[in-house]
Amino acid sequence: MSVRSQQDVSEDWAARGFSCALWIDPPGQRWEDFVHNTDELVLVLEGELEFEINGEISYPRTWEETYIPAGAVHSVRNIGKTTAQWLYGYS
Repeated sequence: MSVRSQQDVSEDWAARGFSCALWIDPPGQRWEDFVHNTDELVLVLEGELEFEINGEISYPRTWEETYIPAGAVHSVRNIGKTTAQWLYGYS
């Protein structure tokens, strides 16, 4: 998907049945071992985030979408030296 703006992402996700909201984390913020009953999409707008999904670690690039299936144990960590901004949505 060629993304041009946060609005484009929101519209695309809505068409796919997902909500879309902005999350902002300071450097060093860690969200550990979450599990949701719904699928989740995340997309990094700026910053350096590390995602761990069922033990698999990834480092998505800016504007790269990451899918987290329902029931997956997942963590998000701001590993950068700056504030991270990312979008998240649930089905």
